[in-house]
Amino acid sequence: MYWLLKYVLLGPVVRWFTRPVLIGQMPDGPVVLAPNHLSEIDSLVVCAAVPRRVTFVAKRDYFAKGGLRGRLYGTLCRSTGQIPIERSGEGSADAALDAAREVLTRGGVWVIYPEGTRSPDGRLYRGRTGVMRVALQTPEAVVVPVGILGTREVDAPGRGRWRRGRTEVHLGDPLDLSAWRHRAEDPIAWREAADGLMSAIQKLSGQEYVDRHPTAEEVRHRDGAS
Repeated sequence: MYWLLKYVLLGPVVRWFTRPVLIGQMPDGPVVLAPNHLSEIDSLVVCAAVPRRVTFVAKRDYFAKGGLRGRLYGTLCRSTGQIPIERSGEGSADAALDAAREVLTRGGVWVIYPEGTRSPDGRLYRGRTGVMRVALQTPEAVVVPVGILGTREVDAPGRGRWRRGRTEVHLGDPLDLSAWRHRAEDPIAWREAADGLMSAIQKLSGQEYVDRHPTAEEVRHRDGAS
């Protein structure tokens, strides 16, 4: 179903609207792709641009949204094997992160947005540590920072429809994680490595960096606008 959607059912529409350009080299083997997150269509653009099959972590809410657009998104998530993740409660994301490790163990590509949510204002916000928790505990995997450009212009908050534009997916060099590999169970190491990842993403995306997570009010305002 993934390849049918990519090349026949949905991909041609996404490519017509977004005209994605892939810049950089996609590694072989187990890969963690870590992009910035500007728009709801970011995942579609990554799928269209990257030649390998990718698996995302998606908020469980996306699997059960209402409305035509929401039902379509949920169907896409389920039919392409995406991983639902809970956003509340201590340890709630553990099962999804375990599933991500399985993807990497099988030599696959796991995509996760380190910010944890779409940017409310186009800036790049502080990354969460789950991505590095998985990466440091999966020594064979490489982490590739990704800068996505142009999706916010195609699918702007509040517009309600796509506008044709050009998007770019910049793949950075795999991160050197040697400074943290021996501390794979240390949350401080996860934090340090996540900060290094966000610095690499910022260089690719050119966004202004904000050293904090978006507030609940900022996210509500974003969702109200979109």
